[in-house]
Amino acid sequence: MGFAAACATGLLATPGAQAAESAQGVYVLGNRGPLAGVTPPPGFYFESETYYYSGNLGGGRAFQSGGVVAANVKLDMSANFATPIWVTPVEVLGGNLGFSVTIPFGTPNVSAGTVLFSPRIDRIIAGHERDANFNVGDIYLSSFVGWHSGNFHWSFTLLGVVPSGSYETGQLSNISLNRPALDFSGALTYLDPVLGYELSVVPGVTFNWINPATQYLTGTEFHLEWSASKYLTKELSVGLVGYYYNQLTGDSGSGDRIGPFKGRTTSLGGQIGYTFKLGEIPVSTNVRFFREFDVKNRFAGTATYLTISAPLWVAPPKPVAEAKPVAAKF
Repeated sequence: MGFAAACATGLLATPGAQAAESAQGVYVLGNRGPLAGVTPPPGFYFESETYYYSGNLGGGRAFQSGGVVAANVKLDMSANFATPIWVTPVEVLGGNLGFSVTIPFGTPNVSAGTVLFSPRIDRIIAGHERDANFNVGDIYLSSFVGWHSGNFHWSFTLLGVVPSGSYETGQLSNISLNRPALDFSGALTYLDPVLGYELSVVPGVTFNWINPATQYLTGTEFHLEWSASKYLTKELSVGLVGYYYNQLTGDSGSGDRIGPFKGRTTSLGGQIGYTFKLGEIPVSTNVRFFREFDVKNRFAGTATYLTISAPLWVAPPKPVAEAKPVAAKF
């Protein structure tokens, strides 16, 4: 017990210690790709996103999750994000108002070369440890407003993160991060339907509240995603994607055992999109792959997305009012 506590205390002065609790933000980087600024017509939609991430944190860097402090950590995570979306006919400043709910579930497979501290006595060891637990993640509640003007489409989104209650202290594997948060983001898309070019950019900021189970407060985070695509046909597109992340303020809280270190990462990758019809229903699919570089105090690895979305019901277009005949007065 004394040895583990001493090791954990020593981490406070380690320059390469891990930023953000669990080395992850509640905002999943790369989840918004091509056409991010486009809001569909009023109706109900469903999106399923399969996510796989593989990365490692070598060089003796520290990692803290569930109150456990570990070093030489590798993460292989598979998850799915199920999202029903409602675009309402209500207009706010000329833009369509919409809402969505995202329920994530999956299995983070975390292995650590050394466990330096654990709130569970039997887990305090100086050897290899591995955790892989399937559970439901925190719930994402979003409201957004989207506008259109010619080839330009833009939107603003307010995302609230509500802990699901599945978080477990003393284990490395938690898909739930158990920290309430608010994320503000904007998205702008330029889409030329004639030439077939698409450009999108999505900046945002995440404000975190303290994790009540560990008393760890993750700092404020900035994220930026972008895409540049070319439609080869009406159904098929290919292009480049990427994201940038920078933690603006350090971590804190009485449960923070690794210090106020801030993280940063950049990624670059590619995407391919294809739309087909299932009966009369258009189904959009998109595969995105990211490779991270210029990483500081975070996992360095690769992320892959498979997104499938389809309308469940779309409101009929508003009828165009017929011009009334002009009655001449004589």
